[in-house]
Amino acid sequence: MPGSARWAPRDRASRLGPGHDGLLRPRPHQRGPRVTPEDESWLSQAVALATANVADGGGPFGAVIVRAGVVIGVGQNRVTRDNDPTAHAEVQAIRAACRTIENFSLEGATVYTSCEPCPLCLAACLWARVDRVVFAADRHDAARAGFDDSAFYDLFSSHPDTWPMPVTGHRVPTASDPMDAWLARPTRIEY
Repeated sequence: MPGSARWAPRDRASRLGPGHDGLLRPRPHQRGPRVTPEDESWLSQAVALATANVADGGGPFGAVIVRAGVVIGVGQNRVTRDNDPTAHAEVQAIRAACRTIENFSLEGATVYTSCEPCPLCLAACLWARVDRVVFAADRHDAARAGFDDSAFYDLFSSHPDTWPMPVTGHRVPTASDPMDAWLARPTRIEY
C-alpha cells in the first residue's frame, strides 16, 4: 500500500519474531552500533568473497549468513555471469541459506555483507526474516565504484507518478481470485 509503513498485516506480527509488531521498523534491541569482534570476522569473510568474485570476473559484492555461529549460506554477485539482475550477493546467500536449512525463514540469522544492501537486497532480507544485517562498505563506496543505488532510494520516497518507469495498476474482474484461493486453502504455508 503506497505510503504505508506496513509490510505485513498486524496478525502476522507473531510470525515476524519476538519483539516485532508487524511494522517495518527495527526491533528495539537492535538499535545502535553493536559490532563485535566476531562480527568483524564474518564481515572480513564477506569482503574476501567480494574481492575473490572480482578476480573471477564478477561484481564486488559478497555475503555470508550466520546462525548460531555457523555459516548457513554464502553468496557472491553473479549478475553478469548468470545474466540475472536479481543475482546480488545477499540474494544468492539467502537462497543458499534457505536451501541449507530447508526453510524460507532465516529467523535467528545475521547477514554479513561486503557492502550496504541495495533496496532489492534489503527487501529480500526483510522477507527472509533475518534478525540483523551488518555491512562493511556503504552506499557511497558503492557509488564511487559505479554502483549508485541512490536513484532507487530516491524513487521509493517519491510518488509513483514521478517514476521513470510507468507502474500501472488495472483491476480486472478476476484480480482478487488468486488471493481468495490462497485464503481458502487450509493447507497454505503462510510467510
